[in-house]
Amino acid sequence: MKRKKPKLKKLPTLKTDEAAEQFVATGDLTKYDLSGMTPIRFEFMPKTERVNMRLPEDLLNSVKDRAAREGVPYQRYIRHVLERAVSHPKRAKAKAS
Repeated sequence: MKRKKPKLKKLPTLKTDEAAEQFVATGDLTKYDLSGMTPIRFEFMPKTERVNMRLPEDLLNSVKDRAAREGVPYQRYIRHVLERAVSHPKRAKAKAS
């Protein structure tokens, strides 16, 4: 006998940060359809240093396109790519060989 899946509710539209905090703190999220959610990465460390570099226009446009597809600003995307590159030195070294 097949089990019937419970019908999931749509997430409510919350107009303020306070309303969202209250909803998450007190709501039972198992009752809501979260299939449309996408993970996001928060940046907590302050940005204190600046980097200035010249790139070919085609490369910058490609970076901006990829960032747009991932739904993040292009400078944040560049930081994320750099963080991945330095946090996995063995993998980056193997690809360079």
